[in-house]
Amino acid sequence: MNIHHTAVVEPHAEIHETATIGPYAVVGNNVVIGANTTVDAHAVISGHTTIGENTHIGSFSSIGAPPQDMHYNQEPTELIIGDNNQIREYVSIHRGTVNGNGKTIIGNNNLLMAYTHIAHDCIIHNHVIMANVATLAGHVELGDFVNLGGLTAVHQFCRIGAYSYIGGMSGISKDVPPYVIVTGTRKRMRISGVNKIGLRRNGFSKQVISELEKAFKKIFRSSAETLLKDSLTEIEQEFQQSEQVQAIVKFFQTSTRGVVKNT
Repeated sequence: MNIHHTAVVEPHAEIHETATIGPYAVVGNNVVIGANTTVDAHAVISGHTTIGENTHIGSFSSIGAPPQDMHYNQEPTELIIGDNNQIREYVSIHRGTVNGNGKTIIGNNNLLMAYTHIAHDCIIHNHVIMANVATLAGHVELGDFVNLGGLTAVHQFCRIGAYSYIGGMSGISKDVPPYVIVTGTRKRMRISGVNKIGLRRNGFSKQVISELEKAFKKIFRSSAETLLKDSLTEIEQEFQQSEQVQAIVKFFQTSTRGVVKNT
């Protein structure tokens, strides 16, 4: 175990023998740190926080701080971070609330760039990229391979579907369906199309991308007289064998905030 002599590590913290704790870092009593994880100088890890293997915590990060919630009353809620994550300098991640999931959850293989913020009760799946100063309010969920541009802000309780790309400086106040590109402000969000480049990079076939484009046109570019529910029913029946199109239909059906759909 490599713990710098200036680091402050509380006696009940559990740190794997292969982990590294840098100068002036602070590790609290209820923290668990896995194998080959590195905590850089001046980072603070507190609360009931579990960090998996091969994760890098950047300098001056605040990991596991209390949620910024007026109803929080020092309950022992959690932050759970998986394996192979890159969490860069000045990132802040808050643990959950009793009225939420009780947990903030970060999956595996994610890149959280400098100054990003993840609020209480968020769920971040796998292979997510959050560029500099991207910010999530409470209870946000990001699907696998989501990419958030710099300075993007996401409203509480929003969901962003897998493989979607959000352009920089966007304001997201509704759910974003999977596989699309979105840009704009909270009042003028715009879906510009299917995230074809991102899908190709991640091994999706031409056929799958073509099916998604056809479904996209039926949902987002139908005539004003065509109801959304009718478009969803049509593509659900037409693309019964497409796992990706069915995921879009399910996403709309389970949305509670409403889905971005203007173009």
